[in-house]
This record gives sequence, C-alpha cells and structure tokens, in this order.
Amino acid sequence: MVYDIQRRLGVVGFLVASSIEPGYFCEFTQQALRDFQTHRGLPADGICDRNTWDSLIESSWYLGARLLYLTSPYQRGDDVIALQTKLATLGFDCGRIDGVLGPHSIRSLSDFQHNYGLIADGICGTETLRALDRMSTQTGTGPGIVSVREREKLHQSAIASHSPKIVVGCFGDAQQISRKLTRQLRERYEDVMTVEESDSTLHAHAANNFQADVYVGITSSCEQFHEIAFYETEGFSSPGGRPLAQTMADEISNLGGLQCFAKGMRLPILRATRMPAVVCTLGSSSATHLSAPIPAICASIESWFQQNIN
Repeated sequence: MVYDIQRRLGVVGFLVASSIEPGYFCEFTQQALRDFQTHRGLPADGICDRNTWDSLIESSWYLGARLLYLTSPYQRGDDVIALQTKLATLGFDCGRIDGVLGPHSIRSLSDFQHNYGLIADGICGTETLRALDRMSTQTGTGPGIVSVREREKLHQSAIASHSPKIVVGCFGDAQQISRKLTRQLRERYEDVMTVEESDSTLHAHAANNFQADVYVGITSSCEQFHEIAFYETEGFSSPGGRPLAQTMADEISNLGGLQCFAKGMRLPILRATRMPAVVCTLGSSSATHLSAPIPAICASIESWFQQNIN
C-alpha cells in the first residue's frame, strides 16, 4: 500500500523517487502527501485516508488519456473536470464542475457534439477533443454557464422564498455547537434541519433530498484559528459558497479573538451537495471560544440570503 501511495505521488509530481525508500512511509513521503493534500484542497494531515487515496487516483487522469463516457459507477477524475470546464466555458451546461461524469455532463457533451456536427454519442474521444480545443480558442475566460446558472438559481430561490431552507451538519464531537446553532437558526427561520452522522455522504443525501438552499457543516479542531471551507476546483469556484464563506469569515473575524479564513476546498460534502455549502472548522479546545462564532454564523446566513435577493 505504501509503495502504491509513493507511486501515485510520483505520477502527479509530488515525490521524487530518488529521495525515498520504496515501501517505507518515511518523513519525505508524509511531507509529499501533505503537500498533495494542500494542493488538492484536502485536510493536510499527512494521512492517506479514503478521500486522499481517491484524490490521488483522480489527479492522475489527464484529458485525452482515456475515453470518457457514461459508466456505472460514474467515471471520476481531473480529466472529467477539464472536460466539464471546457463545456461550461463554451456555454454547455454540464451541472456542477465536480469531476464526476454523470448524465447531466453526458447530455451537455452530446449537445456540443450535435452543434459541432459530430456524431452525438456522448463519448469524448480524439475527434471530440479536437473540436473542443478548436472552439475553446474562440471563447473567453469567464466563469462559464455553470457559474452563471447557479448564481441565477440562487437569486430566483431567494426571491421566491421569504425564508431559506437550511441544513446544519455535525461532524466529530461538535454536537453541542451544531445544536446551539440549529436552535438559534430556528428562532429566525422555519425550515432548519440537522444531520448528525459521521458519513458525509449521508449529509449530502439529506441536504439534497430536503432541497436545502444552504448547507452549513460544523466541526472543531485544536488549531488557534477558524476556517470556513467552500467548494473550489481548478477553473471553478462555487458562486454561492464562496461569498457565504467569505461573509462568515469576515463576521467571525470582527468578533476579535481567533482569526478566521475562507478557503476553497474539495471536501466530499462540498462536492456532493447540490446547493451552496460551507464547512466551518472552529478552532481552540475551549468550549467558550467554539460557541462564540455562532451568532456571527447566523448573521452571515441572513446577510448572504438578502444579498441574493438584490
């Protein structure tokens, strides 16, 4: 297993084989793993858990290395992100740019093929890639239709509803904080749901089924700072999640005490939710410090929701 980790790190350019002993998890391997995690927007703990291993595999795929088409389970990888980004920039809505080649992405690929005069088979091979490259030279570098549509969806949802539907997720031992946040949010809004599960997939499933307007995950750490994560990959940043995270970071920082930062990441929960989502990692082992940002989080959600109406 260690050899496989080292080989994958080498493939994606984060480990020089001559500096390590194959099959031995040395300090160089651990540091390379941390560097990779930081680059990929994952917690840089130097531990190769399932999320890190999956990311190592996905990062080794480049566009053109394989045929891309609808499979079960869906194909995943950086090549899919590159394809989705090209389609979105050209005006073909492939849904969220998440590196998962699902039916939505295949429909947009087929639409592109049809418009370009290719066989609309939903298979991205050499001919389709050449067409994408030709068309990409004739377009700009804007956020693409995916970001535009998501921003418009937020605006319409905010106008249609006087109160956002909110899901509060709890990770680790942050139940006390998440429950306090839920109580305060329920004093302001009608539809507030809480999820207390260790599996982030269950959080995403619950939030998507609830058709939430926003997801707020709560976890804690012993770091001497707070961090608000939003979904971001190369070429895509969540139009709703990013401003919400930045608003929260600013509001919490204004309280004084620990600093708070907004950070683009690829956490599984941020990737799988179909609405703007943030994960708040509240620092300090002090329960008082952990609870202090809750009013600021509530105020941030209200301010963010009002901004989407305007």
